[in-house]
Amino acid sequence: MTRKFFLLFTLLAACAMAQNRVYELRTYHCNEGKLEALKARFRDHTIEIFKRHGIESIGYWVPQDPETSKNTLVYLIVHPSRAEAAKNWAAFSSDPEWKKVAADSEKDGKIVQKVDSLFLDPTDFSQLK
Repeated sequence: MTRKFFLLFTLLAACAMAQNRVYELRTYHCNEGKLEALKARFRDHTIEIFKRHGIESIGYWVPQDPETSKNTLVYLIVHPSRAEAAKNWAAFSSDPEWKKVAADSEKDGKIVQKVDSLFLDPTDFSQLK
C-alpha cells in the first residue's frame, strides 16, 4: 500500500513539475560570415553541454528570409521552471568545457553580435506543454 501511494505521489509531482515548464525562444544575431561557425558550435558542442545543465533543446532554425538567413539562428529550449532557467544558465556559463569551446570557436573573431531571449508559457491549446 505504501508503495502505491509513493508511486502515485511521484506521478503527481512529475505532472505538477511538467506544468511549470517554461520555454525560452532565443535568437542569435551573428557577426558577418559567422553563422556557420555558430551552427557548428551548437551541433558539435553546445547542445550536449546544455543537456548536462538541464537545458532541453526543442528545435533550431534559420529564417527563410534571404537577408536574415545569413546571420540569424533561432532556437527553442525548455526549462523545468523560470527559477531553474536562471540556475541552468549560470551553471552553463561557468562550465569549463563551455568556456573552452567558446574561446576556441572565437579565435578568429567574435561569433555572436546580439542575443534576444523571450520566456514563454504555453497556451491551453498548445501542442507543447
